[in-house]
Amino acid sequence: MSGTLLVAMIAAFVIAVIIAPLFIPLLRLLKFGQYIRKEGPESHQKKAGTPTMGGIIIIVALVIATLVVSWRTGLLSTSTYLLLLVTVGYGVIGFLDDFIKVVMKRNLGLKSKQKLLGQLIVAVLFFVILMQTEFSTAISIPGTSISFDLHGFYIVLIVIMLLGTSNGTNLTDGMDGLLTGTSAIAFGAYAVIAYQMQLMDVAVFSIAAAGALLGFLVFNAHPAKVFMGDTGSLALGGALAGVAILTKAEILLIVVGGIYVIETLSVMLQVISFKLTGERIFKMSPLHHHYELTGWSEWRIVSTFWVVGILFAIFGIYLKVWL
Repeated sequence: MSGTLLVAMIAAFVIAVIIAPLFIPLLRLLKFGQYIRKEGPESHQKKAGTPTMGGIIIIVALVIATLVVSWRTGLLSTSTYLLLLVTVGYGVIGFLDDFIKVVMKRNLGLKSKQKLLGQLIVAVLFFVILMQTEFSTAISIPGTSISFDLHGFYIVLIVIMLLGTSNGTNLTDGMDGLLTGTSAIAFGAYAVIAYQMQLMDVAVFSIAAAGALLGFLVFNAHPAKVFMGDTGSLALGGALAGVAILTKAEILLIVVGGIYVIETLSVMLQVISFKLTGERIFKMSPLHHHYELTGWSEWRIVSTFWVVGILFAIFGIYLKVWL
């Protein structure tokens, strides 16, 4: 079965590497260039016009590799379709957001209520289908024997996880390769967890996601030739939350996705501090921009976040698998 995972990862990687050079010129031709906020770091203005919506590359590679490998190995399951549903569903929401920003020239994209409604619809659909499989609504505290059943309130947890993670990954997508690398690490960790739990359908999806991300990283590493946009960041957040739910490692997502938690908290603390005291804690939020304005190079910030992401991933695997 470990061979199956290797094939899934390589297949997704190769597909991403093959289609990216074909897709990037198309994005340029359609003038789907990234809009850079004026209030962002000065150094980012030179990135304006870089093709965005590259998340389509990740999604296509992930979907094809997952379906083909799962079908060939008899691993196609409800879990597979659920993960593809939440990935493509959140990807479509992100695509609409990107399309409105880039093509229709509305800088804010979808209105917050529209985006929230779309995310809620996908989350509820995910929950309804999941409950048809007699899925356990109990959750456990990582590293302990403590567990409790949420019963009907489990839908609240699912909504919080899907919305929170997708928005966390969206906030993290602010530097070349930052979200791509940290997401590959997080999906790799969940692939190990799923494999150890003998959830091979989920493991195939997770490792294919890591492979697709690594393939995309070839073109997204600094200096990036393409950005994933909200199309990719929302899809990845939804997919990661979906994997955490299906592996019954819901709370563990706080650890494995620690980078996204930190990035989200930095924004929340910045807003709260400014509203209460008129003072800002960070030079700019999310946190990666703070380090950028203190003089760190982009590559130094990204590589540091990758290392921290690896440490979070290892600790998460330890809590779930080895403890």
